[in-house]
Amino acid sequence: MTGPAVGAGAEGGRPIRVLLADDHHLVRTGFRVILEVEDDIEVVGEAADGDRAVALTRATRPDVVLMDVEMPGMDGLEATRQITGTAGAGPGPAVLILTTFNREDYLFAALRAGAGGFLLKNGTPEELVEAVRVLARGDGLLAPELTRTVITAFARSVGPAGAGRTGADARAALAALTPREHEVLVLVARGASNAEVAGTLGLGEATVKTHVSRVLTKLGLRDRVQAVIFAYEHGVVQPGG
Repeated sequence: MTGPAVGAGAEGGRPIRVLLADDHHLVRTGFRVILEVEDDIEVVGEAADGDRAVALTRATRPDVVLMDVEMPGMDGLEATRQITGTAGAGPGPAVLILTTFNREDYLFAALRAGAGGFLLKNGTPEELVEAVRVLARGDGLLAPELTRTVITAFARSVGPAGAGRTGADARAALAALTPREHEVLVLVARGASNAEVAGTLGLGEATVKTHVSRVLTKLGLRDRVQAVIFAYEHGVVQPGG
């Protein structure tokens, strides 16, 4: 693999800062080797448990944290809650959950904890690198084999209020969307990529990215994963639709 052109990093061309959290030393070493050959990625620390991951996140301020789920002491899900700020610690970096276990309960818990991405460890090095870049850009990511099926299951498992937003708040936020932004939200909720949205609506990808960014801002959401959850929880799209 070769790194992208200069300027593809997190801010102003600087490398994407990544923290590795996994209780297996060999796994962390493998991730480090994969990531550090890329010109735009820098590994800034390693943690073998959730407590250490939280402490190192506060000390090193990474852009992305690669987080295992099952670790001694504080597990990866609680560490994710603390890192992303959903446990009252304030805003944090994007968290990419990496696990060997293809379990829906882990995915649901990770999304509720504020994770921006979820990948299985049987993926390729290229998929890992791309996932880091996607989260560093502020987008969300799910393993392709999980996206549509599991999001639908997740939507059925939660109540209609969802994500701490009242129905009135959600309706007001949705009413602020333009018709085009609403179309983009629907397509994103159905698992469409920016390229697929562009093809469906006859737009350029840059225009789609602008629409997605405006949707997230108006709805008060962090990334595309939260947009999908919001859309299902508040009836913008229906499971199986």
